[in-house]
Amino acid sequence: MAHKKGQGSSRNGRDSNGQRRGVKVFGGERVNAGQILVRQRGTRVHAGANVGMGRDHTLYARVSGQVRYTVHGEDQNNTVSIVAENSPA
Repeated sequence: MAHKKGQGSSRNGRDSNGQRRGVKVFGGERVNAGQILVRQRGTRVHAGANVGMGRDHTLYARVSGQVRYTVHGEDQNNTVSIVAENSPA
């Protein structure tokens, strides 16, 4: 068995691609229905009014409107909700 590594051997040369998580739309911005708001693992941000949660905890807009982030309760839960646009009738 050799006691020296051969030339050019690297044991630490691998890296993974970023998963592109995070907030995609910030408070006050206008969104369309179905648009992704937050990509996350677990519920760092909770779904509020007019916001749905995907199987992988991704939050998305159920209706078109303006995004609003708030902090709720003793636990200081971050919540995102959509203030729906008034459609002219």
